[in-house]
Amino acid sequence: MTASNETGHVARRGVITRFYRAIELADIPLLRTAVTSDWQYLPSASGQPIGAEQLAPMLADLLHALPDMKIILLDVLIHDAMVGVRAKVTGTQSGPLMGIPATSKVVDFAIHSFHELRDDRIAKTWHLEDWLGLFRQIGELPPGLTNRPA
Repeated sequence: MTASNETGHVARRGVITRFYRAIELADIPLLRTAVTSDWQYLPSASGQPIGAEQLAPMLADLLHALPDMKIILLDVLIHDAMVGVRAKVTGTQSGPLMGIPATSKVVDFAIHSFHELRDDRIAKTWHLEDWLGLFRQIGELPPGLTNRPA
């Protein structure tokens, strides 16, 4: 790896670390330093705005449910402007989560993301969480998921 490639990897790793720190803290101003103003978070709910503000309501709910939430980066794979991340989220479910009352259970679940960078910021994120794994640890599903027809 050349010195310029190594410098690029360090910069990309830095923006990824800052992104996940902002998520962990629900810090929208910090998130704005890691993403472009037109950042897209996919899959997104229809009609949601683009940019860092789209995550504010979800992060507030998540931090209320898991106030001690930590995100541990397990793998960060960098290829040009694309970055793949395998991580895990840990925390104690101390507040309601998707309609499930607080259980005080300690949980950990996997997250996987692919990020496309532009100008040393994240321009697009494809993200998946292992919610089923989390629900198994809590011992119940969100209301409305249990009585759906097959």
